[in-house]
Amino acid sequence: MISTQAWADAQRLWDFQQMGHEPRLCSVAIGLGSHDLGVADATANLYHRGMAPLIVFTGATSRTTRERMPRGEAEHYRDRAVELGVPADAILVEPKARNTGENIRFSRTLLEERRIPVSSVLLVSKPYEERRAYATARKLWPDVEWVSSSTPMTLSEYVDSIQDARLVIDMLVGAQQRLMVYPRQGFMIEQQIPDEVVGAYERLRGEGFTSRLVPEEASHGKRSR
Repeated sequence: MISTQAWADAQRLWDFQQMGHEPRLCSVAIGLGSHDLGVADATANLYHRGMAPLIVFTGATSRTTRERMPRGEAEHYRDRAVELGVPADAILVEPKARNTGENIRFSRTLLEERRIPVSSVLLVSKPYEERRAYATARKLWPDVEWVSSSTPMTLSEYVDSIQDARLVIDMLVGAQQRLMVYPRQGFMIEQQIPDEVVGAYERLRGEGFTSRLVPEEASHGKRSR
């Protein structure tokens, strides 16, 4: 049973992760691989709205996607986007990335190899990882403009879609921890984190929502979705 306080704290973390960017026309959209096919749906929607002429889907597999997406997250995302009417020739696949840093670095390399000029990127992630993805991208590819996006939905709607409330809160806590730890390790830009968000994170961590945490000395080379 998840307490009323835990739900309130989870909501605070969820709200903080939302960057509030308005989607606009960018050079390319990059969809970050994960267990959530909703990222592919959101990226396809942005394409159909004319927000990007090209999509890069990036991601290998993880312990949470190995069975559901055996050919790799990016490949399954591409299939989903094609089902939704995105032309196959408007999609590039980066199949090797195993963490958010690699998603950004490997996508950049792919685009540079194709000699595709990039001045701005629509960065499409899961709703609870908008800020984490943005902070990573700004650090690793600082000379382009980043616009964060995800499927517009509430925390309760996301929990309903995943059907595992505890896992969602664990993932929120994990995303928040990375915002606090990774800047010191050089993996993200530093961001101001309000005291009330830190308090919510600490209470949830104290209640045992810890399955998605990484050791604070962890290398970004390790899988850390």
